[in-house]
Amino acid sequence: MQTLVRRFGLFLAVAASLIAFVALPAPPAQAAEVLLSQGKAATASSAEGPFDARNAVDGDPGTRWSSAFTDPQWIQIDLGSSAKISRVTLNWEAAYGKAFRIEVSDNAQEWTVVHQTTTGTGGTQSLAVTGTGRYVRMYGTQRSTQYGYSLWEFQVYGTDGSGGSGGTGTLLSYGRTGAASSSQTDQNCWECTPARAFDRDPASRWATSTTTGWTDPGWISVDLGATAQISKVVLQWDPAYAKSFQIQVSPNGQDWTPIYSTTSGTGFKQTLAVSGTGRYVRMYGTERATPYGYSLWEFQVYGTGGDPLPAPPLPSDPANPPRLVWSDEFDGAAGNKPDASKWRADPGIGQNGELEYYTDHRNAAMDGSGHLVMEARKEATAGSSCPSDPLSGSTTCQYTSARMNTGASFQFTYGRVEARIKVPKGNGLWPAFWMMGADFLTGRPWPYNGEVDIMEILGKDVKTAYSTVHAPAYNGGGGIGSPYKLPQSADFSADFHTWAADWNSKGITFSLDGQTVFTLDKEQVEQTRGPWIFDHPHYMILNLAVGGDWPGPTDATTPFPARMLVDYVRVYQ
Repeated sequence: MQTLVRRFGLFLAVAASLIAFVALPAPPAQAAEVLLSQGKAATASSAEGPFDARNAVDGDPGTRWSSAFTDPQWIQIDLGSSAKISRVTLNWEAAYGKAFRIEVSDNAQEWTVVHQTTTGTGGTQSLAVTGTGRYVRMYGTQRSTQYGYSLWEFQVYGTDGSGGSGGTGTLLSYGRTGAASSSQTDQNCWECTPARAFDRDPASRWATSTTTGWTDPGWISVDLGATAQISKVVLQWDPAYAKSFQIQVSPNGQDWTPIYSTTSGTGFKQTLAVSGTGRYVRMYGTERATPYGYSLWEFQVYGTGGDPLPAPPLPSDPANPPRLVWSDEFDGAAGNKPDASKWRADPGIGQNGELEYYTDHRNAAMDGSGHLVMEARKEATAGSSCPSDPLSGSTTCQYTSARMNTGASFQFTYGRVEARIKVPKGNGLWPAFWMMGADFLTGRPWPYNGEVDIMEILGKDVKTAYSTVHAPAYNGGGGIGSPYKLPQSADFSADFHTWAADWNSKGITFSLDGQTVFTLDKEQVEQTRGPWIFDHPHYMILNLAVGGDWPGPTDATTPFPARMLVDYVRVYQ
């Protein structure tokens, strides 16, 4: 939905466990090498149960990838950019590869072999290789046991094409202690301390104080824990950015040496290639671009050395081709309610100036023909309070409808999210299929959790559909989205149509009936609109709203009951 939705009264208990870290028994990388693979996107030919590809690149030797029990099988890593590969370390589980190849590729289609063997030994194998590519693959052709292939860790070392830290290098600043000239803490930016810039959370930020910090100079620094060789700094600015600033390094936090300087800062995302040595790194702003202070969503320092803390692993991209991991075909008998193991009702008053009261599944049922029916009715709900209905003048909610979600049963990161839907027609109707960031359920307010609207249609204009994303830097009417129409301006309410979002670490591609209608590139959004906050679990929502700020009110021509039909919802990964 276009603006903040009501947080329903369902909170998920989160169980945490502590796992002792055991060092991976692999030889240390040479000084010129950088571990390129940790936390990068990984995919595989198959996975045995929960042992998926991401476990082999998470830096945790207690988790693993395991394949199906056939030959051949493979696991590959996307380094994010082309790199010179100098070494690959395989930490095998007992199910190891007797015959396998290490291959590199620029496009994940044409592969070059940089190592091969028919006498694999298992255990930990540190393989010196020479090759260049963005993708690195272990391609197993003969298993040593009757089981599959299984790796505790798959590590790739090397440098980028210019000899610097490959890809992103090692993130040195995550979780390290920060300091700043001042910090903001008020209703507009609560506890916007330096730590927020070093948490690898693009929805939290540091800002200078509104009372003392909207002046020049202003700065933020990080203690890397030990001396490091700095190769790259990434700044993701809030609109309060620096026009003139320096990146400085220091051995002691007192004596600073500039390693980068500009008087024409652009804001948004700036990726700076630098070279310097120090334990401390500082952004020192000397001229603000706005009347406000300085503010950074993220301040990331990459290089070698330091005392880096392991960042949480990044999610793995969907397999290619993806496989079906969740679905609801709505094949129940007529009158059956939505499957409680998949959907929970989200009852209560709507937001955005809406006029309906969402019931506890009273307005949602199967039709016996393979469809879910979500029905909006003209009926008052005693004791409720909505904006004044233009037809009756009453502030008691004059309509009921259905809203349901998978928040308690299914949350996921990345994949193809698809639904086949027939929407109703009529002034004031507002059908939607969308996703919310799952941290909304544990207290993070909208829009800091992120929202992805796969389909929204206004009943007053059923020739147009919308796909939109919302984040702290772009939300509500400022969300990033696009309207689109059917060929020959056909009517969306006349038949079923299939809406989908293909979501991965590079962005989101929205499609209608198999045709791309809108593409969001993560890197472009970061460089032009603000931080991309969608690389974490989300859950799905279906609803049919009545009235509201965007669709406008109902009128005498609006048909009731109005029905939104859903043929299926599917998720592929």
